[in-house]
Amino acid sequence: MLKDIIQNRKEKLAKFYQAKINPYPDSSDRTHTVQQVLDDFLALEKEEGEIILAGRIMSIRAHGGSTFLHLEDESGRIQAYLKQDLLSEEKYKFFKNFDLGDFAELRGRVFTTARGEKTLLVSDYHLLSKTLRPLPEKWKGLRDPELRFRKRYLDLLINGKARERFRKRAEICDALRDFLTDRGFLEVETPVLQIKASGALARPFATRHEALGIPLYLRIAPETYLKRLIVGGFEKVFEMARVFRNEGMDASHLQDFTMLEFYWAYKNYEFLMEQTEELFAYALKHVIGKLAITYQGKNIDFTPPWPRKTFRELILEDCGIDLERADTAGKLRTAIKEKKIIVENSERLGFGNLADQLYKKVSREKIIGPLFLTGHPIELSPLARKNDQNPRLVDRFQLVILGSELVNAYSELVDPIDQRGRFEEQAKARESGDSEAHVMDEEYVQAMEYGMPPMAGWGMGVDRLVMLLTDAPSIREAVFFPLMRPLNKNKLAFSKK
Repeated sequence: MLKDIIQNRKEKLAKFYQAKINPYPDSSDRTHTVQQVLDDFLALEKEEGEIILAGRIMSIRAHGGSTFLHLEDESGRIQAYLKQDLLSEEKYKFFKNFDLGDFAELRGRVFTTARGEKTLLVSDYHLLSKTLRPLPEKWKGLRDPELRFRKRYLDLLINGKARERFRKRAEICDALRDFLTDRGFLEVETPVLQIKASGALARPFATRHEALGIPLYLRIAPETYLKRLIVGGFEKVFEMARVFRNEGMDASHLQDFTMLEFYWAYKNYEFLMEQTEELFAYALKHVIGKLAITYQGKNIDFTPPWPRKTFRELILEDCGIDLERADTAGKLRTAIKEKKIIVENSERLGFGNLADQLYKKVSREKIIGPLFLTGHPIELSPLARKNDQNPRLVDRFQLVILGSELVNAYSELVDPIDQRGRFEEQAKARESGDSEAHVMDEEYVQAMEYGMPPMAGWGMGVDRLVMLLTDAPSIREAVFFPLMRPLNKNKLAFSKK
């Protein structure tokens, strides 16, 4: 029973106090990491001096007057050998108060065993931290698959692939930042708490500021604040922003996620398509080393140029509905019914969101990509610039890969009169029941009235990119601590060793 194991460990802990040994010292005198020892092993083996390692005990095998263990730190794992003749009988026997999972400091010299294993011959040891709960047994110890997300620290502790994925995540984020800063971008921060949930079509999380006595929202996008900075005189800004959307969860969606957004003055969406190809090539070469990857058994080649298709072309190909003919919400609703396509809540959606839901129903899942999707309806893009040839469309693209929209970008709407009119149309759609329609953002419109240069904006879900480049089957694999529904305590049990 778990409680018996914990009690046994507490009794061992008491032995340290009885021996007047602090079981939780404030530091270690470590001289080397495990990887440094392994890398310089031959030189260290010839030296006279001793080294000191520190880490977690991951295995213990006792044989009379000899004990072998494995010590692991962040850099790697190494075998250690405790010998009664070297330590003294009293010191050797006291080691029985150590358990798997304890943090220890080991002093000694390295040697190679008869079996060829690199080993530390221990001349002294110290406890650095006593554990009270047992570690789970490798994979079998995690009975509930979701326990890896609920107790990520255990997943990281026993699953080297998980640790490697998050190291890759850091490399990916570094590559994205390097690409932008090399082009003269300034990294900035914008408010997470906002009076208006602006910058995207999404349902926000609501909260309240008690000191000010006002309702607030967690941001759904950093967009309108980043564009205010362009008004203020900056020409290239980006933010690696945590955003929050009170929507559904699935293998590629989370309520809180990391988004990279940047804005580039005097450029348009077509220029950003080329930059997107360059950015992916840069990140892939730095992190993966090549432009072709395999995700869940599917091959994806990111070698540019990438194909481009319009919203209208895809929907027409996949279900026979022409958005130029079905050009109102009513006509489109009728066409969808005639094709016997089921779109949930279709009666409450305006034309843009209805067309978007149709695209997701009949086209998106078929796309392997990478594919640039263009020609979005204006109703779907309240912050994007109208297309000069067809004002019912906007100058926008989405990068679609394996049925998921990874990048959203467009030439920005900088006309404050046009923007106000679109916000008013969105407000009407919201009053008609479209909960994802954009709110009226008066403060942002006022900022636009001070003058915005032509510019293009770009946004990408970083977690989805990590998921893609690390072959993760779910977006929760790409986030350290994804939000989970509370679980019955009885389900949190795992096998004990």
